[in-house]
Amino acid sequence: MINKIVQSLEDAVRGIEDGATVLVGGFGGAGQPMALIDALIAQGARDLVIVNNNAGNAEIGLAALMKAGRVRKIICSFPRQADSYVFDELYRAGKIELELVPQGTLAERVRAGGAGIGGFYTRTGVGTMLAQGKEVRNIDGEDYLFEAPIKADVALIKAKCGDRWGNLTYNKTARNFGPVHATAAKLTIAQVDEIAELGDIDPEAVVTPGIFVHRVVQVKA
Repeated sequence: MINKIVQSLEDAVRGIEDGATVLVGGFGGAGQPMALIDALIAQGARDLVIVNNNAGNAEIGLAALMKAGRVRKIICSFPRQADSYVFDELYRAGKIELELVPQGTLAERVRAGGAGIGGFYTRTGVGTMLAQGKEVRNIDGEDYLFEAPIKADVALIKAKCGDRWGNLTYNKTARNFGPVHATAAKLTIAQVDEIAELGDIDPEAVVTPGIFVHRVVQVKA
């Protein structure tokens, strides 16, 4: 019997190794799997490469992971906001590496990783600092940059509801990067608000099929 539900956050993050590349869902606080991140801090993995839309807020969630000294590098689109002072201080002190990626390019790099695509060409970033060191190809008279796929060891995502097969639904825009992140990791861990009985989720409403999810843990609000 397939049952991907684990009984604790500790079990959910078990086995995440030092140096892992971790996709983290969320757009700011919306859809960020705070409980899983807190569990990862407690678990102790370090030297992590984090892929996320932004670089944390205040001192919770992703920012707390960075403040704990567990992140070696972050790949993101929006590293600076009014309350991203943890990242700012670490970056200025040379204690964290940043790879800046335009938001659409970031999503497509992760999607390519999940789809088994060996990269793609985009006009975004042509003629800017983001083009340094990248292949440029002229297609139909326009220059394009080659962008490599992003694949990860682990994805931490948050969903509204999941069942024991790992099928997931999301809460409106809190889905953001969750579905694409789920496809591009060797181990996808989903924090959910609710557990549904198998068959209770309408197949037409499933956003992330269980084939992409390995562990589901319920975190009640």
